[in-house]
Amino acid sequence: MIGIVGATGEVGSHAVRTLRTLGLGPLRTGGSREVDYRDETSLDRFAEGCRVLVNCAGPARLVGDRVAQAAARAGADHVDASEPEGTTDDGRVVLGAGLRPGLTGVLPRWLARREFDTVHGLVAHLGVLDRFTRTAADDYLAAVGDGEALAAWRHGKRPGVLTRRTGMTLPFFPGEVSLLPYLDAENVRMAEELGLAKGDWYSVVSGEHVRAAFDRVHSLGRADAVAALCRAGELDLAGREPYVVLTARMDGVRAGEPVTRTAVLRGRGNGALTGALTALAVLAVIRREVPEGRRFAADVLDPEVTIGRLAECGVAEPFVVDGVPSVEVGAL
Repeated sequence: MIGIVGATGEVGSHAVRTLRTLGLGPLRTGGSREVDYRDETSLDRFAEGCRVLVNCAGPARLVGDRVAQAAARAGADHVDASEPEGTTDDGRVVLGAGLRPGLTGVLPRWLARREFDTVHGLVAHLGVLDRFTRTAADDYLAAVGDGEALAAWRHGKRPGVLTRRTGMTLPFFPGEVSLLPYLDAENVRMAEELGLAKGDWYSVVSGEHVRAAFDRVHSLGRADAVAALCRAGELDLAGREPYVVLTARMDGVRAGEPVTRTAVLRGRGNGALTGALTALAVLAVIRREVPEGRRFAADVLDPEVTIGRLAECGVAEPFVVDGVPSVEVGAL
């Protein structure tokens, strides 16, 4: 039995769809048995008899580790799209099985494994144009806040070495965009694992209303900031198709020669990709492809297998191009 808390939400519904596509089950969802993540008794009743307990509920800051603790009490493995603190090491626990964190760590590892012997430089961009539910907006603001703005990797964590840029034109991203540099825990783990000398990570904001909302959210309370981001997302998406674009440009060595490659992953939306990766983490847990203990998805999911499964599920289009695509620089 696989129990999915938050199964009727944006992420949960896509996770359920992907689990069914993968032929996994039986599934226990909020629609078949009600569950309130705020109530321990309700969670324990829902988790009883589950082999894997999955959390797709949010906002992550409110759910915390409640679902993980219920999984531990039930003797179940656990998969979470977010990275709650305080989770146990009992069984197999996979956290950060979403878009960011998650795919932002999987795609560069996929590129490094298939194209390089050693890697020394990385520049990564993540852009999302999609509607924000209140939960998604809350989690998005939290993810932006978790990373250190303007920081990068220079043989170690270096604060303040990058700048925000506006009026940029990037390959694979439509129209002009703004680049917001950040460095988070997932980036640091990846830089250390790959042995990077230099690493830059950017959030790509393509809509003028979302960009303006970002300039105001720091002066607003959380509820007002969430509402502002939801409104801005609706305005920017009007007449446009939602998308997710993740790119990773790497410099390194292969067969003794310097090599530059760029990996690109395109998806249909934040909910679809997050839900799909959550489902693939469940598959990896069930097949014992990840070790026991508390792990992060990007660190333990096999990147080649995971990217291949995403493509097979029809939620992502990954490809690799040679060299460094041209970039038009805008204002600082």
